[in-house]
Amino acid sequence: MQQIRLFFLALSFYTRIPSPIALDYSQLHRSFVYFPVIGWLVGFAAAFSFYLTDLVLPQTTAVIISVIVSILMTGALHEDGFADVCDGFGGGYGKERILVIMKDSRSGVYAVAGLIMLMLLKLSLLSDMSASAVPSVLIAGHSLSRFMPLMLMRQYSYARTSDSKSMSAIHKPSLTEMSLAAGFAMLPLFLLPSIFLFALIPLVLITFILGAYFNRHIGGYTGDCLGCSQQVSEVCFYLFVSALWTFI
Repeated sequence: MQQIRLFFLALSFYTRIPSPIALDYSQLHRSFVYFPVIGWLVGFAAAFSFYLTDLVLPQTTAVIISVIVSILMTGALHEDGFADVCDGFGGGYGKERILVIMKDSRSGVYAVAGLIMLMLLKLSLLSDMSASAVPSVLIAGHSLSRFMPLMLMRQYSYARTSDSKSMSAIHKPSLTEMSLAAGFAMLPLFLLPSIFLFALIPLVLITFILGAYFNRHIGGYTGDCLGCSQQVSEVCFYLFVSALWTFI
């Protein structure tokens, strides 16, 4: 029963889906192991919407609708983190200034430009894939990308010292939690040809590079950094899948 509560805790916090049971948000840090499972659900919703709309509409339109569905499900939580990181690290100099800019609710030119490029990459990559492969790629991409923030949490410390909306992110996952989350994250890869296991290598490298960059400039990570790593990992997965597809 406890694990069910933790799953619904993750579901209600990281999506717009309401929980059917009462939850204790002080236990949010214990639900992180279910991040990739949340990715299954978001990915499946995006994949199903793509499948239905691709039957009657152009593939590019179907991809756009699938991205909209994923954003609606999560409330653009991770996209918001990506935008804040673009603004903070693009326009800030020094730890304190970067953290102040990231906490500002207003969006600057770096955030807007970053989001436009991010969305264009997603649309371009998914639109050029075989339509029959897109649903499986969406599910795997959403799941795997939600494991990468856990790697940052395991490796680095939380950068803010004052209270913030992301104080719940202060948690260093245990090896057991990491192993279980990794298992959840990798399951959707079995929907794809085995060659796509090689996509894990660049994803891990990119996550380490992001983590080192964040740590160098702000001494760790924030909730926005976690959201950014999810978005970057997701689009990079699509990128590497597209590249690997040439060998099939």
